[in-house]
Amino acid sequence: MPDSTRFDAAIQTPYWAETVPPQPACPELAAESTCDFAVIGGGFTGLWCALKARERHPDASIVVLEASHCGNAASGRNGGFCAPSISHGVSNALARWPKEAATLVRLGRENLDELQEDLARYGIDAEFERHGKLNVAATPWQAEGLESMQAAYARFGIETTLLEGDALRERFDSPKYATGLFEPNYALVNPGKLVAGLRQACLEQGIAIHEHTPVTGLARTPQEVCLTTPQAQLRASRVAMATNAAVPLLKRLRMALIPIFDYTLVTEPLSDAQLSATGWQERHGIADTGNQFHYFRKTADNRILWGGFDAIYHYGSRQDEALLHRPESYARLEANFSDAFPSLADVGFSHAWGGIIDTSARTTCFAGTAFKGRLAYAMGFTGQGVSASRFAALAMLDMLDGRQTERTRLGMLRRFPVPFPPEPIRNGAVRLAQRDLAREDSTGHRSLFLKTLDRFGIGFDS
Repeated sequence: MPDSTRFDAAIQTPYWAETVPPQPACPELAAESTCDFAVIGGGFTGLWCALKARERHPDASIVVLEASHCGNAASGRNGGFCAPSISHGVSNALARWPKEAATLVRLGRENLDELQEDLARYGIDAEFERHGKLNVAATPWQAEGLESMQAAYARFGIETTLLEGDALRERFDSPKYATGLFEPNYALVNPGKLVAGLRQACLEQGIAIHEHTPVTGLARTPQEVCLTTPQAQLRASRVAMATNAAVPLLKRLRMALIPIFDYTLVTEPLSDAQLSATGWQERHGIADTGNQFHYFRKTADNRILWGGFDAIYHYGSRQDEALLHRPESYARLEANFSDAFPSLADVGFSHAWGGIIDTSARTTCFAGTAFKGRLAYAMGFTGQGVSASRFAALAMLDMLDGRQTERTRLGMLRRFPVPFPPEPIRNGAVRLAQRDLAREDSTGHRSLFLKTLDRFGIGFDS
């Protein structure tokens, strides 16, 4: 690593936090209490769940318990890519859930429409921009992948445009990428503002939020679920657990997820001339199509957020706070940024941070119930939760209400993912998968190990 880097002076907190005015913390839970409906977790999934529970049950007492402050974890640390998908993309739906792929694609598109409507209904300024996404390829085999992606989209009538040469340079001009596939129906949000807006909407709807109130234990009685916190117990008739990558409170779920660390750099604000040199004049997001992939987008003040590529797993599923910062990953991000944006060689980075992805072995979320239907859970978004978290929240509510719906009948949600093996096999398997994924990016050839994982519906994403 060089002695001096462009991220040396970067602030090691998410850029998004600076775009939200300071908010007074909600009080800790300090006294024994009861409620009709409790939510564990104050991120996207938990806040959507609480807000939608209020719509369904106007007179219910609803309480959200958050271990830190709302949005402190993955919901405030992502890139803000808001997909019209609940299945980690159309191709993933076809590969893993072919019999219900058409339903998954339709529900994903409807979910994004409804999310946009909810933002308008509750007056949430999340900087929602529906200007599309450009998928770019750096190698001939990645370009073939874009053609396959376009064919998969066409099966469901989804509009896309394959771009090369001048047509690609009009949307993004980089020496690294030769082919692109543009999909117009894709959105971006400011994650910090989305969390803050959902939190405020919950408070305005009479939902009690207790921050700095971790739930340390669960117990079921004949009529309630008891949630233990450091200072008091909360007894709830029904509970939704939306804890993302945190160690699940239910032991049965602890092999279903692993925490994967992802890192991000954000540039200083760019001038019109600097942006013009990149050919990136519009507001769409961009992602490349390698196994080790980058996602990048503009912020409201014309910074470039550049994230991804490294997907770091720590032995024993460690989640230490110190691991949220990794100079080696920042340096790799910087080097790859220079390859993609040679005209921005002198631009500095203002922010650098990491976040944890709740990774499931099939790369899609799953949901279920416990305690004889009194508790529901949803997790495993694998980096695709900005929009899918809303859908998962609705599925949890359906389950807690005892309703059979199109959501609850989905095999994608109901079928438990293949569990990750215990250590040290887990660490070895992750390392082997990462090695072979990187080799595929370099050669275009998929290893026997990865093909075997494909056969069993097991995946691993950057």
